[in-house]
Amino acid sequence: MPLGGPRVRAAEDRADSPLRVLLADDEKPARRRLLELLEGEAYVQVAGACGGGRETVRALEDAARAGQPVDVLFLDVQMPEVDGFAVIDAATASLGAAAMPAIVFVTAYDRYALQAFDAHAVDYLLKPYSDDRFRAALGRAARYAHGGGAAAVRRLEALLADLRGRPREEGTAFRSPPEASRYLDRVVLKSHGRVRFLRVEEIAWIEADGVYVRLHTAERTAHLHRALLGELEAALDPRHFVRIHRSTVVNLDFVDELQADSHGEYAVLLRDRTALKLSRSYRPALEARLGQRL
Repeated sequence: MPLGGPRVRAAEDRADSPLRVLLADDEKPARRRLLELLEGEAYVQVAGACGGGRETVRALEDAARAGQPVDVLFLDVQMPEVDGFAVIDAATASLGAAAMPAIVFVTAYDRYALQAFDAHAVDYLLKPYSDDRFRAALGRAARYAHGGGAAAVRRLEALLADLRGRPREEGTAFRSPPEASRYLDRVVLKSHGRVRFLRVEEIAWIEADGVYVRLHTAERTAHLHRALLGELEAALDPRHFVRIHRSTVVNLDFVDELQADSHGEYAVLLRDRTALKLSRSYRPALEARLGQRL
């Protein structure tokens, strides 16, 4: 049952009140940037900053119970355990479509989902985005929140129908996209007016470099790409790509062996003899992927 039924406020009443905005992104730098941008807008009241999907759903429900519903949700698409799509589905089931905030999707990857965003979402931000692009998305979301009404509800319902892959009339549960379409098969590299496509199977390992990553290939070339390591890792197939250090993701197809030192620490040795450190904190993840202890 919806927590309080449809949220109905006259457009003029809503326009006079602060715009309550919730943001959800599992990467701290991305949350920090959004938070700084939102706090720079005088008419915005930040309702919270969530680092995961379940936390986001709870925040939306708590705000509704407190009589201070969220007007706009900036929602990251790639989040572990509960992604942005599942957040929408769960929150709509709990609150009702009419009580949902205007949704601005945030993503680093221009993939199949953006077709649905273009058709049904209020707006989306493709990382990295400029301050002006953010303000345009916020302004558009504010207009929906201050009078989108039935049109906004229909837009959200249409998005849910597309994400579930079924007609709106049916009542089956949320269905994730097919396994093969969940993950990147190419990375778009932009440099000096050129756009190149790097197939992910060519990537041997990835290292973090601030707000960028370096994509190392078997040919020992490195491509600088604007993305956070955690965001890129979430978009890659975990059957092949595994985090072995806070700043390193490796493609297991390029791993030749593991070498232990006198302290019991391991180095991951690639076929080209590149040695990468396996940190203790990420060792269990590698063991789980391999199905055996080291």
